Amino acid sequence: MPELVLSLKCPYCRKSLMDEEKQIDEFPSVKTLIQYHEKAGILRLSSVFGSYEIKSEVYIPKDDLVLFFCPECHASLMLKDLCEECKAPLAFMELKNGGTVRICSRRGCKYHFMDYTNFAQKISAFYRTHQKFADPSQKK
Repeated sequence: MPELVLSLKCPYCRKSLMDEEKQIDEFPSVKTLIQYHEKAGILRLSSVFGSYEIKSEVYIPKDDLVLFFCPECHASLMLKDLCEECKAPLAFMELKNGGTVRICSRRGCKYHFMDYTNFAQKISAFYRTHQKFADPSQKK
């Protein structure tokens, strides 16, 4: 099955968070601004859904929490909702074509969640894009 590569934007200023120049997993990374205690810096996340690869300017020990911000407008991306696995606050970003992605703010927690605003429309578009994988009777 092909990788599901996400294209994310800030839910406030609507600017793309995608960094074409700095790739992770051979795809554009998701550029965020983070705060860890008194330190701030850029944290890049893999845009491949299910990958946990990151590149950070700030060292973040395992199990510690960070705050996420938009690198353009500096709005907080944090939610009041808590991670179902570790109870840390969640951060969120919007999918370019509608919906949201929520990620845990705890370093090392693998919880993430994708929510489409119109799931039926989006899944149909996904299958049309990857039709040869959706219908095994079709020739490759």
